[in-house]
Amino acid sequence: MTAEDNHRIAIITGTSSNLGINIAYRLLREVPSDYRLTIIVTSRTLPKAIESIESIKKYDETTTKRKGILEFDYLLIEFTNMVSIRAAVYELEKNYTKIDYLFINAAQGVYAGIDWIQATKENLTNPVKACTYPTYKIQKIGVKSKDGMGLVFQANVFGPYYLIESICQSLMSNSPDARIIWISSIMSKPSYLSFNDLQLLESDVSYEGSKRLVDLLHLSTFETLKTKYGIKQYVTQPGIFTSFSFFKFLNPFTFYGMLLLFYISRFLGSPWHNISGWNAANAPVFVCTKTDDDSRQDIKYGSATSHKGVEYLKNMEIDGTGKDDVLNYFQLLKKEWDDKLRDQIVDTRRAY
Repeated sequence: MTAEDNHRIAIITGTSSNLGINIAYRLLREVPSDYRLTIIVTSRTLPKAIESIESIKKYDETTTKRKGILEFDYLLIEFTNMVSIRAAVYELEKNYTKIDYLFINAAQGVYAGIDWIQATKENLTNPVKACTYPTYKIQKIGVKSKDGMGLVFQANVFGPYYLIESICQSLMSNSPDARIIWISSIMSKPSYLSFNDLQLLESDVSYEGSKRLVDLLHLSTFETLKTKYGIKQYVTQPGIFTSFSFFKFLNPFTFYGMLLLFYISRFLGSPWHNISGWNAANAPVFVCTKTDDDSRQDIKYGSATSHKGVEYLKNMEIDGTGKDDVLNYFQLLKKEWDDKLRDQIVDTRRAY
């Protein structure tokens, strides 16, 4: 076995989020300690990228204490900016010969607040449902990116898809065990997506609709990625956990009230209230490091936690209705952007 065989290179998008940073922590534990491991964190800003790197370094120094080489790089990428994605692809192709693991942890929302009256009604009548499938989060409608696409659609699905399509042949096919891990959601119900509004511009549940698109896009692409490039692709969902993105709408009282309801829901039998980012990262890291050629790729791997706080996996079947229509739309849109981005390359910076 060569030194290259013992080298794993992982890209974790959204590394600064609670889920993203815990994916990195768990990866330190699951990739053999004597392997060389390179973690490429992504962020929209340099300070956030460096902050994530320092957190992962500290975790290794205090907890995992890996024996092999642990190194870091950062990739400044904005999934709502196609030129930024193209520049990121250029950076990766310039600096690496392979990518082994790609975690798509995009979770952009366009939240405007909380309907507190509706939240109170739902939590009093059915607290488990209210904490699992809430309808009281208010989302803005019709928000577009500077590229003119639905912002949530581009950030959570099309932007990452464009990145995958851009590096699957040039970088990921060079790895003997390449894996793409999409982060979907427990809230990706078919009813949240209209095929007359695939960019989610008319939807008041654009976040949930984007995760339904993730499910369908995965189902329509995983077989081709495996047969054509040897890449294994999985879709996972992290359950319900504390997320930094919604903190601005909560004060200390409502935040701890939310945590209490999460624990009550878990006690009442909900498997999805993982609460901690560590437990939420279970399924994504499991499919990255512990599945084999016989593992199913047509299901959603879910992070779950028992009422005693013990983590486990709970897998879900996925309704594939409309997956071919979704793929056709994405392929056409990709071709449009290939033409628009032709010759647009930005030479940015070097490794951390």
